[in-house]
Amino acid sequence: MKSFFILALLALSAALHAQDRTLRVDYIFTGTANSSEISLDEMSCFDGWAGRRHNMDSVALRGNGQIRLTDTATGKVLYRQSFSTLFQEWQATEEATRVRKSFENVFLLPMPGDKAEVKVEIYDFYGNVSASLKHFVDPSDILVRRSATVTAPHRYLMQNGTPEECIDVAILAEGYTEAEAEQFYLDARTAMEAILGHKPFDRYQDSFNFVAVALQSQDSGVSVPGEGEWKNTALKAHFNTFYMDRYLTTLRLKNLHDKLYGIPYEHIIILANTDTYGGGGIYNSYTLTTAGHKAFRPVVVHEFGHSFAGLADEYFYDDMYVEYYYPEAEPWEQNITTKKDFSSKWQDMLEAGEAELLEGAGYQSKGVWRGADDCRMHTNTADAFCPVCQRAISRLIEFYCE
Repeated sequence: MKSFFILALLALSAALHAQDRTLRVDYIFTGTANSSEISLDEMSCFDGWAGRRHNMDSVALRGNGQIRLTDTATGKVLYRQSFSTLFQEWQATEEATRVRKSFENVFLLPMPGDKAEVKVEIYDFYGNVSASLKHFVDPSDILVRRSATVTAPHRYLMQNGTPEECIDVAILAEGYTEAEAEQFYLDARTAMEAILGHKPFDRYQDSFNFVAVALQSQDSGVSVPGEGEWKNTALKAHFNTFYMDRYLTTLRLKNLHDKLYGIPYEHIIILANTDTYGGGGIYNSYTLTTAGHKAFRPVVVHEFGHSFAGLADEYFYDDMYVEYYYPEAEPWEQNITTKKDFSSKWQDMLEAGEAELLEGAGYQSKGVWRGADDCRMHTNTADAFCPVCQRAISRLIEFYCE
């Protein structure tokens, strides 16, 4: 009985201590279309924990990968998070069949109170583990870098509570010079209002904090390699990712997270100072979109649907990805289905007359279905998220906060 009591106290101590500091773990994901490897790059820590404090030992969505923190003494799972990566998207491209490449990935974990095991794994299109890595972290390790840097200029656009109480979203400037900072703050407010103007975010806006971070770039605008244009910007974002004209991303994730030291954040939106159409959203990584285009408002909401809620694209064509979804595997994204396990999706809504079942989604015209004729995840002209997406977003927010 005494031993059990001591173990319980140790577990409680670890859980409480985990909420005081953040452990940042940097990895390199490497491979080809048919191979994947994960390598540990660096670990660092900083004060404060802005991640979720509810359901810390579980995940709401499977994602394309997961990271897990486990106390080695008790076996207690201290934290789990799911994610997607650009590396896995790249593996579905033609380039991945002929070259090996590496991608940075950064994850934030609550710092454990004692020695803990970290396990990160990524999945193939069938949901099978394609690569994994297990390593350990000791809070007293002198090589876990203590991060200290100058905090970037920032303003809170909405602050409904402390990081312990709310979901913290950081909106970052990309391609804005020092003279364009005020324009960025206006654009950041537009992005926030666009998101909160959509159901169901409007019902949960008291659960969010939004902070605008005015990173300064030497050049105005962003890089467009397809036009031979490379600019010196804070986050090194560029169009033509995977040789697709509109795909705007940054591959420098370590630099991205470096820019946020001293600011509580859990989710990231990057606004690019350009009127060229494009963007991207990676689940539990970041949203990136262009603030100067006329479709800025619907696109930032669409991309946030990817990065925050793990929603899939509902539009379709046949020449972008090769066999991205398979009939024998049910996608983890909640707004599309191959009907392999439709009962886990919106079958109940279909039977109640609250949703539809329409073929064509996830870039494929056949074999993948969506829940409505139109939706924010389908077109820029849609007025709202469809009922299937709205329910998925609501469930995720409640997972974070309740």
